[in-house]
Amino acid sequence: MSQWKPAGDKIKTEWGEKLDPENVWSEYPRPIIKRDNWLNLNGLWDFQMTEQGAARPMEYDRKILVPFPVESSLSGIMEQVGSGREVWYRRNFNIQPYWEGERILLNFGAVDWRTEVWINGIKIGSHEGGYDPFSFEITPFLKEGEQEVVVKVWDPTDEGPQPRGKQVRNPRGIWYTPVTGIWQTVWIEPVPAAYVDNLKIYPDIDHEVIKVQPFIKHVRYGDVFKVEIIEDGKVVGEAMAATGQDATVSLPNAHLWTPEDPYLYDMRISVISNSKVIDRIDSYVAMRKISRKKDERGIWRIQLNNKDIFQFGTLDQGWWPDGLYTAPSDEALKYDIEQTKKYGFNMIRKHVKVEPARWYMHCDQVGMLVWQDMPSGDRTHSWQNRNYYEGTELFRTPESERIFRNEWRAIMDYLQPYPSIVTWVPFNEGWGQFKTEYIAAFTKEYDPDRLVNAASGGNHFRVGDMLDLHNYPQPEMYMYDAERATVLGEYGGIGLVIDGHLWNADRNWGYIQYKTSKEATDKYVEYADMLAKMIEMGFSAAIYTQTTDVEMEVNGLMTYDRKVNKLNVERVRKANQSVIEVLSE
Repeated sequence: MSQWKPAGDKIKTEWGEKLDPENVWSEYPRPIIKRDNWLNLNGLWDFQMTEQGAARPMEYDRKILVPFPVESSLSGIMEQVGSGREVWYRRNFNIQPYWEGERILLNFGAVDWRTEVWINGIKIGSHEGGYDPFSFEITPFLKEGEQEVVVKVWDPTDEGPQPRGKQVRNPRGIWYTPVTGIWQTVWIEPVPAAYVDNLKIYPDIDHEVIKVQPFIKHVRYGDVFKVEIIEDGKVVGEAMAATGQDATVSLPNAHLWTPEDPYLYDMRISVISNSKVIDRIDSYVAMRKISRKKDERGIWRIQLNNKDIFQFGTLDQGWWPDGLYTAPSDEALKYDIEQTKKYGFNMIRKHVKVEPARWYMHCDQVGMLVWQDMPSGDRTHSWQNRNYYEGTELFRTPESERIFRNEWRAIMDYLQPYPSIVTWVPFNEGWGQFKTEYIAAFTKEYDPDRLVNAASGGNHFRVGDMLDLHNYPQPEMYMYDAERATVLGEYGGIGLVIDGHLWNADRNWGYIQYKTSKEATDKYVEYADMLAKMIEMGFSAAIYTQTTDVEMEVNGLMTYDRKVNKLNVERVRKANQSVIEVLSE
């Protein structure tokens, strides 16, 4: 298509090289609440950049490929924006005739950071937050014929206190290119008068039940809902409740979910008004339990389904050389998870970033435990990593606190139904860390189904379910907590430069670097052997840095373009299995 081509000359993934701009991210984006009727708005939009505060533009002089962020190659723009400018998107669409009489929702997977939306020239709403999905009902603002949607986005990157992860205006070392604007799927769907808007799912394997709480909008008094759990096309459990309540479904002798056997039940939820089904969504559930318990030696161990498990994973930052925050395709998104599995890991730590919903679905299906970080923001005040914190915590302004709390709650609401997520990580290495005891308690109370790793890597408090140590390059246990599970939240960082697969050939970085794959693999296996011995001393989980190279970092198991496995997959897999099996013996 002559109106679009990738910008710049940075390395590309194979999926980016094959990208068809007329068929971009065509999969339904919210698999936990799935409907058949929808309209994908990904593709080419009109694009304009203006000074902050300028009027809505009348003319748009460029095209951008949605959902790729402005600074990415695949957007076709690849320009930094900064806090002094705003970006504008525009496109037209048509409503299907058979949607008449339905409510019409305009949905955004994620937009970074402050979003304002117009339909047919009428401003209909705004949203703050770079990582959580949001929607607007646009029914009252539609007209006959073609519709117009305009989106404005402002993002201060590291000039603001908002959650932003590793985005900085001046990329260097472990800090990466900014991401502005729409970076996940945009879509429209019709829904009935009352409809399922969100879900919370609580499996309870000890009592052989699963509790389901759908959040249903625009209900009338007397409306009810029905939950059906389905196995091989047959309903094996069902329950009904009034809207606003939860429903408890009995599942005796349930098939439990594990990384080795990631069994998922289908689920159907129906909203019923005056004895008529007015909304029906397809979903899925897993029966699994994450907890911690002292072993016979008094060491706190993490358990899955009431059995000790050593969780061994990679630090996964979710960046792409061609799409930055946005994988070039759903196939690419799944590839990283499958490769991590092939390397023999059973867990992924999603590091200071939140992914599209389909990433978590793939983890559910492939069998990957997930530690989910809150994207960091604001600033670092101080960092202590070899003792319990003795300083004065960062003071955030009331506005900064409000932004953090709102987005953290929204992220947990968004991700709660996905069973692969087993741990919440609100803070990392003191980045924006504040009121740790309060945030840890809030997180645990808000989602008691999961563990809380209050402060990964430093500024430790005696709260949460874990004491999380970081040490580079080799594993080391320099602290131990008799009241929490002790984990190694980051280690490794073994660097290997692969020419022809570098983001920047002149500047690359790793904690230690080797010249051959054999040397790097030898060191990896050496560290794994060290780690295995430390499990007896008390480690209950470990995370290796990292899944892929990212920009100037060259310490990935794969190159940034995913074209080369840098370490020997079979040797790493064998070493990893030996580590995991220490607690399985």
